[in-house]
Amino acid sequence: MRQLILFLFLAVCFSAFGQNPNVPLRPETNKKEDQNQANKSFTYKIIPSMNGSWGYDIFKDKKKFIHQPGKPGLPGNEGFKRKSDAAKVARLVINKLKKGEMPPSVTAEEMKDLKVL
Repeated sequence: MRQLILFLFLAVCFSAFGQNPNVPLRPETNKKEDQNQANKSFTYKIIPSMNGSWGYDIFKDKKKFIHQPGKPGLPGNEGFKRKSDAAKVARLVINKLKKGEMPPSVTAEEMKDLKVL
């Protein structure tokens, strides 16, 4: 019985003292980092993809940052039927990056709103 009480006492002590109150439970966004992201220069380039379709590359300060040969968030590897559709989505992704969204996910609903699906 004494061993059980000692064990429970130690377990409570370690669980209570093992938590660091200075570490937040949820990661906080770093506003300075978000501002730096927004100040970066983003550009895009339309690239050929499978079966005569189109994708895009996004560059951050002239370095390739995202390579997207297919439609984002959808199964398969085929890209967009028109270059203009790939450009619309690339611009949407750049806008998300400038707002600090990481990852800059694109939903099927957003692509429907852009009339690329």
